[in-house]
Amino acid sequence: MTVDDRFRLRECGTVGPVPPDYTVTPTPEGVRVEAPDGGRLLYARSGPGIQPGGPPAEELPDGASAYTSASENQVDMVIVDAAQRPEVIGELRRSGVIGVTTAVVAVGGDHRIRSPREFTRRARLWGALVPTDGTTMTCPPSVWPEPRPRGPHRTLVTGGARSGKSTEAELRLLAEPKVVYAATGPIPDAATDPEWAERIALHISRRPWWWRTEQTTELADLLRERRGAVLVDCLGTWLTAVMDRSGLWEENPPPGAEAHVDAAIEELLEAWRSTRAYVVAVTNEVGSGVVPATRSGRLFRDRLGLLNQWVGAESEEVVLAAAGRVVELW
Repeated sequence: MTVDDRFRLRECGTVGPVPPDYTVTPTPEGVRVEAPDGGRLLYARSGPGIQPGGPPAEELPDGASAYTSASENQVDMVIVDAAQRPEVIGELRRSGVIGVTTAVVAVGGDHRIRSPREFTRRARLWGALVPTDGTTMTCPPSVWPEPRPRGPHRTLVTGGARSGKSTEAELRLLAEPKVVYAATGPIPDAATDPEWAERIALHISRRPWWWRTEQTTELADLLRERRGAVLVDCLGTWLTAVMDRSGLWEENPPPGAEAHVDAAIEELLEAWRSTRAYVVAVTNEVGSGVVPATRSGRLFRDRLGLLNQWVGAESEEVVLAAAGRVVELW
């Protein structure tokens, strides 16, 4: 199949016209086009609530990729409006429509994303090509996208409050077919803290429908056991829970409290080094030169700062989020 004057990528990602000897089939995933030579292209639907078929998330193979071989549903090329709904890429990988030999083409890089450079950066994380308007491509393409990060791969996303760090971490995993979201904060109780419960509900509502949330502070165990993709949000609330269990917040902490915290940090670092998952972890930049007024605040600042350094030293990527923008740290 040749995507030439018959199949051109135009503004807003429209495709057409289709020759009479090509088969066009509407599917739940979008419009599938098959050429006489067997080439298969899918123009993916991007509307809300599209849920391609496939097993539930908990039934997917526990590997770096949910599907590693071709299936009867797999196509040669998928065109996705990645500005409107990039998680469609993850849905299609989950369902087997996108396999390891499928080329993903991301279109829709307009005013919805602040710059072409940012659109290209995101597409790289999703393993997608970004053609310019009017580009002629072949199906399968002659140029393939760079492989997306996959496990074992570690990324640390740091930043201050409301910096966009959680949004950036989620964005990085939208194209993954299986994601475990490790929530380390306190379990929300709408009766005692409705504001916190509302915050958590908003967080959950913006995640793709097939992501699975695990409320846990046992991060070392999770990193040792999981494959596929894992999002940890965040190391700051994890450290808070560890210090709470040890009694280190108290004015006169019990004997061995600091040793307990140090041991938990070392266990986490060892699991982080040896994990076989594609992990993206969120953390907080605390202090920024301000000395906390309390002993417990200073202990937390010092330990979290060191934890961030140690995790960053064991990571393939570290990025800083500030004002909704992201800077790679080398």
